[in-house]
Amino acid sequence: MHRKKSRLNRILAWAGLIILLLIFLFPLYWLTVTALKTRSQIVSIPPMFFFTPTLENFRGVFFTDSGTDTNFKFFFKMSIIISTLSTFFSVLFGALAAYSVSRFKIRGKDDLMFFILSTRMLPAVATLVPLFLMYRSLRLSDTVHGMVLLYTMFNLGFTVWMMKSFFDEIPFEYEEAALMDGYSRWEAFIKVVLPQSVTGLAASAVFSLIACWNEFVYGAILTTRYARTVPPAVSVRVGHEGYEWGKIAATAFMYVVPVLIFTFLVRKSLLRGLTFGAIKK
Repeated sequence: MHRKKSRLNRILAWAGLIILLLIFLFPLYWLTVTALKTRSQIVSIPPMFFFTPTLENFRGVFFTDSGTDTNFKFFFKMSIIISTLSTFFSVLFGALAAYSVSRFKIRGKDDLMFFILSTRMLPAVATLVPLFLMYRSLRLSDTVHGMVLLYTMFNLGFTVWMMKSFFDEIPFEYEEAALMDGYSRWEAFIKVVLPQSVTGLAASAVFSLIACWNEFVYGAILTTRYARTVPPAVSVRVGHEGYEWGKIAATAFMYVVPVLIFTFLVRKSLLRGLTFGAIKK
């Protein structure tokens, strides 16, 4: 009886996981099939699940109907440059700040951490007007370094909070042993602490990259041409027949692939990073 109940629980668990997997994968499936459909197939009612695929929408990502360049390659390059640099600086400065908060006695540490976290509480619209005026005065609008600075600032609070939890879980005795062996504080951080926090760095990098990669509001308002990324550029894909859903879906599909590849490459570290510290000793 116990064996049958255990088998039933296992079957129900697998069934639940499969259902959740289908729910999460369905938007990606629908995005893919929309990119492979013609306009008439996309707007057909009921939806067409069986059709002849076409790659015309993917051609439309790079060229308009008249054959002119859509500048997608430039927007995509800007997304890679801005997201990569912002993620790098967020993880770099976030790890240093988190280590300092975790290891040193700081007066008002809890208040400081709450202030850092509060930078993530404000919606983008609440800070859009002052940032627009400030960026216009400082001539940072529509510049790569201006967008990198902005995204780094907004991702820094999350990175500090996440990395601090990892550093708190690393025993301080490891660093004391390194200091006793003649290591400096910096060498102990680089050679002892960082190698044990690789999973946290990977998790922080993934979330920071996704936040920068998908950001729309600031990119749409603070950039016009020279630092514009893909999300705000896609939003203006309107043809003579309205929104070009097939081309938008093809663009979104190509835009999602790099993040999926990066997440797949760091999946092991990401999984360990998300579950690190879940079990208290």
